[in-house]
Amino acid sequence: MMILCKNGEVYAPEALGRKDIFVVNKTIVNVAAPETVSEAALKTAGFDVEVIDASGCTIMPGIIDRHVHFNGAGGEGGPVNRTPPLQLSAFVKAGVTSVVGLLGTDGTCRSLRELYAKALALEAEGLSTWILSGSYRMPSATITGGITDDMCLIEKVIGLKIAIADHRSSHPSVEMIRQAVSDARLGGVLSGKSGLVCVHMGSEETAFDSLIQAVAQTGIPLAQFAPTHISRSAALLEKSVEFAKLGGTLDITAAPGKESELRVTTRKALTFLLDRGVKPEQITISSDGNGSMPRFDKNGKLLGLTVGPIGSVLESVLELWNDPEFDAETILKMVSSNVADQLQLPAKGRIAKDFDADFLVLDSGNKLRDVIAKGTVMMRNGEVLKKGTFE
Repeated sequence: MMILCKNGEVYAPEALGRKDIFVVNKTIVNVAAPETVSEAALKTAGFDVEVIDASGCTIMPGIIDRHVHFNGAGGEGGPVNRTPPLQLSAFVKAGVTSVVGLLGTDGTCRSLRELYAKALALEAEGLSTWILSGSYRMPSATITGGITDDMCLIEKVIGLKIAIADHRSSHPSVEMIRQAVSDARLGGVLSGKSGLVCVHMGSEETAFDSLIQAVAQTGIPLAQFAPTHISRSAALLEKSVEFAKLGGTLDITAAPGKESELRVTTRKALTFLLDRGVKPEQITISSDGNGSMPRFDKNGKLLGLTVGPIGSVLESVLELWNDPEFDAETILKMVSSNVADQLQLPAKGRIAKDFDADFLVLDSGNKLRDVIAKGTVMMRNGEVLKKGTFE
């Protein structure tokens, strides 16, 4: 199967101007000036070519969402609050072509084996998927019995998830964190993966202290940790600046729209970090999609919860696209190439020759029109064409 996407303004994520994108099977084989690849010649030669006319449209890389509870999460307040697994069309509508799944608060009734099976299912349906070992609790939940073993023996396991500074976490000691990041580091070295440790950051005052102490006087770089939810409060955001300046990376949970008591908006968080000298390449944006977003009172009593929308990353990108305060290329990198580079995902995050054909077509009003994942058209003219097995 071939796809010729013509005449779009391409952000690869760097602005390339008006280009044609030629895809064979799942791979981009050419990004070139319009008419470089002849549609007529291909059809005359008998090739089956799907032509997408992107005139007047913008093309960007497919979103790589590094933090999605795609097999369900939640459970605060009891089993009735467990979020269900996501179906394929939810990702397509959100422009997500690559996704990393992980466990949430519940590592007892939710299992890594189930998460792994869901990752395999979504891959078979058309997405690119990976998972993280571990959960909120430490010692970490694993599939094989060890963090390093999970990464070496299971292709889809690319890192580890832990939780700190949160009343739902195990409140691990510095030594426990040091052992976990050491195992993840070794697993990454032996398997050729990133071995990053996704750190769920709660709002307790200890914040980044234990992470900094865990790698002190070791050869492990601070960037082995990938703290997420750093925009959950102004206080945590403030502390994250020092962490970044010591060499760490930061993941913002996307929050488009207006400010609320539960979050700092994407716009405000980015402005805060960039104004204080955090480098754009140190920042990524993820959704926490399908995770529960509980509210607790000062005594720890659950007041209510909502579900994290997986579409929040694309919504944030489109909100900031034409904002004079931000550069479109910089924002796009935070949801594509920055993520691919940090997670060491080969052939992902860019619209370029020999990369996977994962890209989005936005219409003249910056609305998602077409979604191509691994060379398959998943959405065309706003209509989802590829749905999950049970949809």
